[in-house]
Amino acid sequence: MLEVVLIVHNVRSAHNVGSLLRSADGLGASQVVLSGYTPYPKHSGDERLPHLAERTHQRIRKTALGAEISVPWLHTKDISETIASLKRDRFEIAAIEQTLEAINIKNFKPSSEKLALIVGPEIGGLDQTVLDQADVHLQIPMRGQKESLNVAVAGAIALFSVAA
Repeated sequence: MLEVVLIVHNVRSAHNVGSLLRSADGLGASQVVLSGYTPYPKHSGDERLPHLAERTHQRIRKTALGAEISVPWLHTKDISETIASLKRDRFEIAAIEQTLEAINIKNFKPSSEKLALIVGPEIGGLDQTVLDQADVHLQIPMRGQKESLNVAVAGAIALFSVAA
């Protein structure tokens, strides 16, 4: 059975984070990594000002509906270190991004029993250093006039595609 970790990198919206946590729970991700400036739920040892941590937590909770508790998650500033650690643990790293190298997610078959999916900011996408660290780039085919999806929707589609 495929083990999937979802990495949410530099996503600004706490509501999108909550939605991604909920999708990760529903689709069986083993962990969610919230990296860079991505908002994260409050936790013991939280170093943020209490009122800021609480406000962010409430925004995440609004869409997570308890997934912030049921899904193991961690926050890290350094995505490169996280990717390197996952690679040492034999995870294949897949960036969900429209690039020239990207393959249609419907045609993707993981080469390992461990997969880390990375989603990032809607404006500008994942930065080149993250893309360079990925083993594969995956894109979700688009049929309409819009060229992209909301990050929470794209993350859920990617999780469903690899978990099905």
